Amino acid sequence: MKKLVVIAATCALFGSATAALAAGDPAAGKAKSATCAACHSADGNSANPQYPKLAGQSEGYLLKQLQDYKGGARVNPIMVGMVAPLSPQDMEDLAAYFSSQKIARAAADPTLAPAGEAIFRGGNLNSGVSACMACHGTNGAGIPAAKFPAIAAQHAEYIELQLKAFRAMERANDAGQMMRSITGKMTDAEIKAVSSYIQGLQ
Repeated sequence: MKKLVVIAATCALFGSATAALAAGDPAAGKAKSATCAACHSADGNSANPQYPKLAGQSEGYLLKQLQDYKGGARVNPIMVGMVAPLSPQDMEDLAAYFSSQKIARAAADPTLAPAGEAIFRGGNLNSGVSACMACHGTNGAGIPAAKFPAIAAQHAEYIELQLKAFRAMERANDAGQMMRSITGKMTDAEIKAVSSYIQGLQ
């Protein structure tokens, strides 16, 4: 319980910090987004559930991920190749464009949603899993100032893949190792349920 409070307090601290706004140009980003559309669709609402929806994500978070791919903090064979030719201004423009788009809503699996909601809103006190809403907000909108992503309506399959990647220490670009710490205590069933619930968040 004490650890849950510490994590929640850490999220609040990050959220209250001021962050420099990216100086991206959405119009320029749209013009540069043709190659991104192959996986993420022209408006950032990817058709493939293994690829994330970028539409409506905070500009700062999108920019951080591109920078992390470029710098090696986040590893993905496809994305490493895609960001290689991008300049800092290209990344700012792309982040500005996709953040300006509207995310397409989706539905949760009704058989998984109740268990997923319990994890999202209350965590698991017995195993020490923190409530997702502590850092991602009650409606999954994230905390842009802290670069905590918006997750509402994200593909369940993509969320599940990322949670398992954090748990396996295959993804390591989370602030203060928070995601790795939390997912290390999650079961496959909890991950699947909360991923489905997140997909249906409005």
